[in-house]
Amino acid sequence: MNLAFWKNAVPRTVRRGHMWIAGDRVERNGATYQSGPLFVEWEAPEQVTRPWPIVLLHGGGYQGTEWFDTPDGRPGWAQRLVEAGYAVLVADRPGQGRSPFHVETMGPMGPAFSYEHGRHIYFPSEYEDRHTQWPFARNDEAAMDEFIAGYGPLPADLAFSQDIEADRIAKLLDRVGPAILLTHSASGPVGWVVADRRPGLVKAIVAVEPMGPPFANIPNIGSLAWGLAAVPMNWEPPVSTPEELRSAKPGQYRLPALAGLPIVAVTAEASAFAAASRPAIEQLKAAGGNAEVLHLPDHGVFGNGHGLIYEKNSDDALAPVLNWLIEHTEDTEELGPVQGQS
Repeated sequence: MNLAFWKNAVPRTVRRGHMWIAGDRVERNGATYQSGPLFVEWEAPEQVTRPWPIVLLHGGGYQGTEWFDTPDGRPGWAQRLVEAGYAVLVADRPGQGRSPFHVETMGPMGPAFSYEHGRHIYFPSEYEDRHTQWPFARNDEAAMDEFIAGYGPLPADLAFSQDIEADRIAKLLDRVGPAILLTHSASGPVGWVVADRRPGLVKAIVAVEPMGPPFANIPNIGSLAWGLAAVPMNWEPPVSTPEELRSAKPGQYRLPALAGLPIVAVTAEASAFAAASRPAIEQLKAAGGNAEVLHLPDHGVFGNGHGLIYEKNSDDALAPVLNWLIEHTEDTEELGPVQGQS
């Protein structure tokens, strides 16, 4: 086997680097520590041709590497977005990946991520007949070992986790300026919260199968106690308890910071998250967001599950997303549609 797989990679010229968004200082036993810093890796083409950078936020328990190469070795969405002309920033959510976790500064860890949980999320048996795009065979244990290797525990307190994630991403936007947020799975609610905290700095949100539905209790993660998120948002009129939101009629409470904001949930054919994502979009629409669902089969992209961003047809799955971004964040009269890559 040729281990020098990089010899077959396509050469490209880019600008790249990394940065840290600092966490909070905390005092413990007379010493000062930092809680919840955010690691961000960025990459941009020689000529950035798109008006806004894209911030990529990974799913729960994983890390920013899910946006890089796919499990079968192809370029992931991060590279494809750079090739499409975007500056791309890939974050490791606080306590995950290269963003350090210590229980003395961030509280208890949640449960470890099991092989069984991974199989249940990414290729559940009930969708086996429709899920045809997973990038390795279900019985390939070596490939499964590599896939699970990237997973770690989340903070046990989901509200604490979402609060510091939204705070660090908001501070990242303070540094780099307006941007598009592209989230996956458990980072979906963080996108809504960031847009709520930084009106004007979020130009659009693409949420790939966002965690939901509102008020859901997510196994091994926690509860979306405040409907769209585990933390309160700036509702108008003000809301003092989650029960007020739960019992309200659609549209009774609005989110002024999200008014007119383009939001899309990207959903797959063979995933339970598709049904769970729609109620979140409905609540966002009722709250004033310009929210919609982009269901991949409606765009001729079939056979995907929850890991659609790195499945065998990941390039095809990205094509309608790029078209949506161009339509909602650029002057569409000057730019034509983006074609899928095979």
